[in-house]
Amino acid sequence: MTTTDIPAPTARTPRSAPAPGKRPRREREGAAWVFLSPWVLGAIVLTLLPMAVSLYLSFTDYDLFTPPKWVGLRNYTQMFTEDPRYWRSVVTTLTYVVVAVPLQLALALVVALALKGMRRGKAFYRSAFYAPSLLGASMSIALVWRAVFNDGGTVDNLFGTGGWVNKPGWALLAVALLTVWQFGAPMVIFLAGLQQIPAELYEAAAVDGAGQWRQFLSVTVPMLSPVLFFNLVLQTIQAFQVFTPAFAVSAGKGGPADSTLVYTMYLYDRGFVASHMGYASAMAWVLLAVIGVVTAVLFRTSRSWVFYASEGDR
Repeated sequence: MTTTDIPAPTARTPRSAPAPGKRPRREREGAAWVFLSPWVLGAIVLTLLPMAVSLYLSFTDYDLFTPPKWVGLRNYTQMFTEDPRYWRSVVTTLTYVVVAVPLQLALALVVALALKGMRRGKAFYRSAFYAPSLLGASMSIALVWRAVFNDGGTVDNLFGTGGWVNKPGWALLAVALLTVWQFGAPMVIFLAGLQQIPAELYEAAAVDGAGQWRQFLSVTVPMLSPVLFFNLVLQTIQAFQVFTPAFAVSAGKGGPADSTLVYTMYLYDRGFVASHMGYASAMAWVLLAVIGVVTAVLFRTSRSWVFYASEGDR
């Protein structure tokens, strides 16, 4: 009788116990989702869901009172081929962006350069120049601005040019100047960027015989280009969405002669005054697409003029 050897059972390697005080991975992920849930729910309910509904309504005829009726691309074709006021609002908005954004950034940079060289009172003046950025978006300030540029207002009394808000060639400039006056936010960002530029660069440029203007062009502008690019993108996006200043200055009508009829005001008129919410939704999605394209172009062109210090180490 033969016997077969039965192999002895091998002992299993015990799993390593978690380190004291360290929670399992699933438990940590669960805790993270609990803390993130308010933001996730807010993003879905307040942003993604309304965007999806707006996209659907852009293909419908909806007047806020009856169920939406599917019309396909009719809102878009009507917008581009049958609505002259739409194209006037586009031209007005582009003109506003081209005028307001460069003037605002230029003024913000000039004030930031002046504040950088100050030794006393910098905190006070920085707060004072930043204040209009907090107040300028309110309807009350916009109404005061309208009074300043109206017939018999401050500008009329000082220069005798009449009320700007009643002149088609000047009304949009009054709106743009209100935006330029709110230069505090980009000014603070410029000031932070200027303070990060090494002083050795200016000393080396001075040794080479560079004057103040040459130092500005050869040192300040290249080293400040990332901050300039950030402000340019941010202010351009905000300029495309301007509403309150134009609405207040024109008393909600976009006049005179549609000279202040910016895109968002015409969108408001179509959606909430004329009750063409489907048409207004289509306008909103076109605006989103245009802002996306403009932002992409800015990022694409930034490769040729934005300098990052880390690139010099490659």
